[in-house]
Amino acid sequence: MSALPPVANLLAFEAVARRRSFALAAAELHLTASAISHQVARLEAQLGVRLFERNAHGVRLSEAGERYLLRVGGALSTLISATDDVRLGVGNSLYLHSAPSIASLWLMPRLGQFALAHPQIALNLSASHVVSDLGLGQTDIDIRYGVPDWPGLEVEALFEEPVLPLASEAFIRMHRLRKTEQLPNVPLIQSTVSVVQWSDWFARFTSQRAPERFALRFDRAQMALDAATQGLGVALESAVIAAGHLADGRLRPVFGAKRAVRVQAHFLVYPARHAARAPVAIFLEWLRGQTRGA
Repeated sequence: MSALPPVANLLAFEAVARRRSFALAAAELHLTASAISHQVARLEAQLGVRLFERNAHGVRLSEAGERYLLRVGGALSTLISATDDVRLGVGNSLYLHSAPSIASLWLMPRLGQFALAHPQIALNLSASHVVSDLGLGQTDIDIRYGVPDWPGLEVEALFEEPVLPLASEAFIRMHRLRKTEQLPNVPLIQSTVSVVQWSDWFARFTSQRAPERFALRFDRAQMALDAATQGLGVALESAVIAAGHLADGRLRPVFGAKRAVRVQAHFLVYPARHAARAPVAIFLEWLRGQTRGA
């Protein structure tokens, strides 16, 4: 087995990477900048790679450092959380990772119900577009977005969701939007990570080609929905994820609910062995109940 670097060296690396400064990392860890520098140097010597590029303007991660931080950062967070759990006597922790938009727009409004029903479970939630490495044991369950291709893991579709053009009532009135043929003449908002693109929607419901340029482009559904709410254009988004926007009238389907591409794009992903843990089994069952009404 390869020798693990000292934890102190890993903590120094993570702090410098996060703060982009040896001095700030030193202040955070209550050490001198010289001590932090020596710890990082020893780590680089053990790994045989340079983790940082240093210049007159400061410090930045090397390509190898970026890759290492993705793995080490999560591992250190897990160690810290596990240590805190033991120290505080918490025995029912649940570590959940999620794609950002479903976490903020769909899951967060429901978590209060889970907390009330299961006060004995300490839920830890993180969100990013980078899927969690379940093999490292940092996460119990990952809610992933995309096309499912995760061999060796349990994969459950959360729900079927209609993806359709959404806009504010004021925008629809101002542009007198009634026909699909009008869409190329108004600002369209593109979600760059969506499994359903404007080209897919145009091919399904019109005889026109989708525009090659868009008024706005975002890599988060929430930002695309916020832009549409502000009247900046038409967003092509999931009615499930946008349920709150639709319920309170901030947005509405431009051409009705029938002009939707229906997909399964959000998935519960976890190793089968994780479901043997009581907090995981409880959360999975609760979440399945929530998705039946999605």
